[in-house]
Amino acid sequence: MSFSTLVLKVAAEIAYYKGLIKDTEGASGIEYAVIAAMVAVVIAGLSSGVGDDIRTVFGNIRTALVPSS
Repeated sequence: MSFSTLVLKVAAEIAYYKGLIKDTEGASGIEYAVIAAMVAVVIAGLSSGVGDDIRTVFGNIRTALVPSS
């Protein structure tokens, strides 16, 4: 592979990764999930009945995500 071909490939890779950095499509979904989690935490703190249910839901999610040994 010639040096000029290598330089062109590296330049193309840099352009590709710069495009990924600027891509914000996935960020919106993540931001909404974080906001929803924060709202759930506030609700859990303000009302005891709903708070217990939310803690149970998050506990179930945590149990499902943690691999069993």
